[in-house]
Order: sequence, then structure tokens, then C-alpha cells
Amino acid sequence: MEITASLVKDLRERTGAGMMECKKALTENKGDIDAAAEWLRKQGLAKADKKASRVAAEGRIVLAQDGGKAVLVEINSETDFVANDDNFKNFANAVAQAALASGAGDVEALKAARLGGGETVEEARAAIVAKVGENVQVRRMIRMDSVNTVAAYVHGGRIGVLVETKGGDADFARGVAMHVAAMNPPYNKAGDVPAAFIAKEKEIELARMSEKDKAKPAEILEKIISGKVAKIVNENTLYGQPYVLDTDKSVEAAAKTAGADVLGFHRLAVGEGIEKVVEDYAAEVMKQAGLA
Repeated sequence: MEITASLVKDLRERTGAGMMECKKALTENKGDIDAAAEWLRKQGLAKADKKASRVAAEGRIVLAQDGGKAVLVEINSETDFVANDDNFKNFANAVAQAALASGAGDVEALKAARLGGGETVEEARAAIVAKVGENVQVRRMIRMDSVNTVAAYVHGGRIGVLVETKGGDADFARGVAMHVAAMNPPYNKAGDVPAAFIAKEKEIELARMSEKDKAKPAEILEKIISGKVAKIVNENTLYGQPYVLDTDKSVEAAAKTAGADVLGFHRLAVGEGIEKVVEDYAAEVMKQAGLA
């Protein structure tokens, strides 16, 4: 029997399992949707994927690198406890290696990549969900492939950085990666800051000035505001910030000393952008008991 897209969709809606699992289940059971649903339950996959609506804001950033080729992958779990479980760590590291080896450019391509054991990343994800009892998601990935120096730094499994430099040495590039991890600059150099950002900061600085200062000649007023905005630009750019490994210098000055140019960087932090609900279980129990 032909396994149609609509049949896969029906099984997915019925069981909550992933699309690839549903297709495999239907293939294994010759298109019999009832048998396929039972097969998924026996495999623990239907039950596992029903956890997919639960917020997974913990997890790990994992790295794989081979010279100028490097990837960072964010893999999320619901709790820090699971993020530190060996099963989860082994899965995460295997996914990073698959991302590097497969050449996947995004998460969707990565999910279809195969691990060393032959299973896809998505199949392995569903299996780890069943094993650890929490929602696990492969959320984001960053790839860097360059003939220049690529440095990587992962801090405590929570923050990961890739940096591309031209010139200089590997130690300087790694130092910059550590700086980005610590200081999280939004932009690389002053020229990368959007004109809209600068215009908005000028507007804000003008609004904050006293009426006496606003009455000064236009050229003086522009000089004052430009100086304030230049300071803000420095605070928001990698090159303008004091270098964490030598705070007497800016990163730009450190780069010149090292004979290097930082071409770009990427930074991932676990759970950023995910709205995590903080539950007060004590208050919930009291509420249920009519005591609050």
C-alpha cells in the first residue's frame, strides 16, 4: 500500500508522534493506521511526542569542529537535571558530530541527518524523549566554514561562540571567542551598527538634554550628541568594548596588536528567546486546597 502524505498526517494527529516516526510506522505495518498507532505506542514514540507542547528552556550548547569547519547546536530539555544526564549529553554530542559531518545548513536538514548507528537525528531525539521522560528539542544550529581561522568556545555547556578571524593566531581568535561569550556584543564593528539604531540613540540623547544645552549652537549640539552616541556604539560593538583579557585595550586595539581582523562571530545561549513559565508549586497546592 502507498504511504501517502495524508495518511502520515492522520497518524500524526492521532498519536502526536513525529512525521518521520509516523511514516516509518505505516511502512512497517503496510499502511494499516490502527496497527501503526499501536506500533508507535509499543515503541514509546507516541507517548514521547505528546510531551512536545511542554516548554524546553534548559539544555546544552554542543560543538563539533574540524579546522575551519565548525558547528554549534542548541539542544533543549525541560530541566537542568536532564541536561546534565549522560544519556542527554551523549545524544547532544552525537548530534553535533552529525551536523558537522552531514553539512546540514539548518535544523530541518539536521533532523534528517544520520548518526553513527544509522538512525536519523529525529529518530534518536524521539528515543531520548522516551528514555529521559522530558521534551527534548533540537532548536538551533550555527555553521561556520572558512579558509580563515575559526575559533570556538563553549562555556559550561550554556554559551557557545564561533569567531572568524583573518591574520593573527589561534590564541587571539579564541580570546575573542571568550570575550563574545562574556560580553555578548550585538555588533562586530561600528560600521555594522544599523543607521536606525544610531538615529534612535541620537533622538534619545537629545530628549535627555536640558533646555540650556538644547539652546546651544547647532554644530556644538551635534558634537555633544555625536560624542554620547559614539560611546553607546562602542558599548554595543565588539571592537569598541574593552578586551576582557586585557581591559587596558579595546578589542580593536588588541586586534591591531595581534595583526588580526575579526570578520564575524556567532553566539548561542541556552534558552534565549524562550518564554519560561516559573511555577510556584506551593502556591498552586494552597490554591487547590482553598487556602489561598
